[in-house]
Amino acid sequence: MLDAAGPEAPTLVEFLDFECPSCATLHPTVTALRAQYEGKINFVVRHFPLPGHSHAMDAAPAAEAAGQQGRFEDMYLELFENQKAWSARTESQSGTFRGYADELGLDLVAYDAAIADPATLERIRVDIDDAQRVGAQGTPTFVLDGEVLQLEKLSDLTDALDRALARQ
Repeated sequence: MLDAAGPEAPTLVEFLDFECPSCATLHPTVTALRAQYEGKINFVVRHFPLPGHSHAMDAAPAAEAAGQQGRFEDMYLELFENQKAWSARTESQSGTFRGYADELGLDLVAYDAAIADPATLERIRVDIDDAQRVGAQGTPTFVLDGEVLQLEKLSDLTDALDRALARQ
């Protein structure tokens, strides 16, 4: 979870793929929405790495490993801010992601252990299963209080958030 407003607040889940160009394009918008609705909406990030993105299944564990050190959001930002550089490469980007962890000042022994831990991949697989269970077809997929949102424009998202807040 990125932002917590409490158990009674509406919860917006974003199923994302760090290599997804659409996720990267919407990242500044999601950041602005988080600021706009801070303290009112729970914002949750869940992983849904798509098979067509060759580095997505390395990026998700990098974020999870950083999260185990309380730095998920920092890695989340690094991955999106640098996506164009690493996503265009054909070789594994695990070293690039480890470099981000080093730049963030993470404990690299703990980072490496988290990357190697099958529980980290299992955590991502739970997210993938949940995304598929709600019918996610791609990324980003937004789910508000259990309902998949069909978005054609930004106001569809803000309207849904406002309606959820009005129901409280």
